[in-house]
Amino acid sequence: MNPKVLFLFLFALLLNLVSNSFQNPNPNPKTPNSKLSKAHVELTNYGFPVGLLPATTVLGYAVNETSGDFSVRLGGACKITLPPDNYIATYSKTITGKIVKGKMAELDGIRVRAFFKWWSITGIKSSGDDIVFEVGMVTAKYPAKNFDESPACEGQHSSS
Repeated sequence: MNPKVLFLFLFALLLNLVSNSFQNPNPNPKTPNSKLSKAHVELTNYGFPVGLLPATTVLGYAVNETSGDFSVRLGGACKITLPPDNYIATYSKTITGKIVKGKMAELDGIRVRAFFKWWSITGIKSSGDDIVFEVGMVTAKYPAKNFDESPACEGQHSSS
């Protein structure tokens, strides 16, 4: 699979992981003019950059610290353009998966468009300066700095 396609899948997966939130009164200065939530902050506690989750309203989140199961409820489905290759990614209203320090798995709710097809991001790993996205057995590695800022939603999409 093309590395660009894999990147989009992985980016969507990371966004699913960013599942814990309500509005944060102290937004991250790296994400100007956006409202970062507690879910964005929680993402950093697990070793991921805030940019894996879009800068949108987070209605709620839950994380089971024993099992790692998480869910994030967004204010609506969201479409974004991912750096650096300008892939289109969509986030469903609800994103679920499992999270532990440096790793998200069993992601559901993040998809990327590549090669005229939609792909689900199934996992995301953070290893220092890099983020590795998983789409099934295929992986793509990108610099974590590409995700320092939380992207704004460009529009709504059907969450089907």
